[in-house]
Amino acid sequence: MEVVVAPAAELARIAAGAVEEVLRTRPAPVLGLATGSSPLALYDELARRHAEKGLSFAHARGFLLDEYVGLPPGHPERYRAVVGRELVARTDLPPDAVLGPDGDAEDLPTACAAYEAAIDAAGGIDLQVLGVGTDGHVGFNEPGSSLASRTRLKTLTARTRSDNARFFGGDAEDVPHHVLTQGLGTILRARHAVLLATGEAKAAAVAQVVEGPVSARWPGTVLQLHPHATVLLDDAAASRLELVEHYRATWAGKPAWQGL
Repeated sequence: MEVVVAPAAELARIAAGAVEEVLRTRPAPVLGLATGSSPLALYDELARRHAEKGLSFAHARGFLLDEYVGLPPGHPERYRAVVGRELVARTDLPPDAVLGPDGDAEDLPTACAAYEAAIDAAGGIDLQVLGVGTDGHVGFNEPGSSLASRTRLKTLTARTRSDNARFFGGDAEDVPHHVLTQGLGTILRARHAVLLATGEAKAAAVAQVVEGPVSARWPGTVLQLHPHATVLLDDAAASRLELVEHYRATWAGKPAWQGL
């Protein structure tokens, strides 16, 4: 696991550089797209590079990390709609090249299996964007999730619904109780996992994810098992890390040719 501590604006540029490398070097790149607050600055930077530097997404595919169950079609907080606003509408990524788990399906287990099959058929995810919840969840793999889990239905905890209430006018009662999410085992199959976290509210979870024991209590710790995981943090999110000076030194001394 590589840990990078830098100002928030720099984190977005670092992550965008990794995405750009995938887009420029792979004939059919596959991106794993997260929502929430963490990736928004990244999507802003990617949109800027598309507008100002001609970075193209036209040959790419995208797979959503998760999706709510029970939100009506057209709801602005459906994750397909969020990614549509934040990335698709601002680049040349074809709308029909973005797939999410089908939260409207009558048979949700079958829909989840079909989503896993679609990722496999695309050749797997080249770069998966991730955030982390205050309780350590990645995707919507809440505490207690199997470290080998695949795309499936999950029930959101009261804490996660409270955290996400800011997207629903501040009312946690409007946040759905259920989601479909890529599993931790699914996330581990991505060739590169890039987790972004900013702010002091994420510091306790980040400390566990980066330096704590691998445990279903803190699902994000599964990234310690990933062969190519990058954790991008601002000073506040990194404030509880014991080895923060080591991370700063290794990043400062990293050979440029290694990339992210």
